[in-house]
Amino acid sequence: MSSTRSPQEKKRLSLKRDRRNTYGENAKSSRKNIPRSKQRGHMKQRRAFAQTLRSIKGDVHDDGADLAEAVARTKSTLAKYRSFKKRPDIPLEEFLAKQGKRPK
Repeated sequence: MSSTRSPQEKKRLSLKRDRRNTYGENAKSSRKNIPRSKQRGHMKQRRAFAQTLRSIKGDVHDDGADLAEAVARTKSTLAKYRSFKKRPDIPLEEFLAKQGKRPK
């Protein structure tokens, strides 16, 4: 269901809905660096889990295995929370206001 909007209303909605990347580096490099940073975080998480489990050698009793798994999960969770998180993009209206180019 479409409604007819005035050009001013369209512009106001556009400023509200459109978003701009404020990650802090070139937008083209962000395309590559953001996924790369996420990948590094996932690799750290897997490595933290694997290192703990790798330390167990030989015959292991159930208690030892459960303890090692709990420690591995804890380390993995900590690695997850310390990993990369991208800040969300900001609305175009806010971006223009910060630059001092707010349309009237």
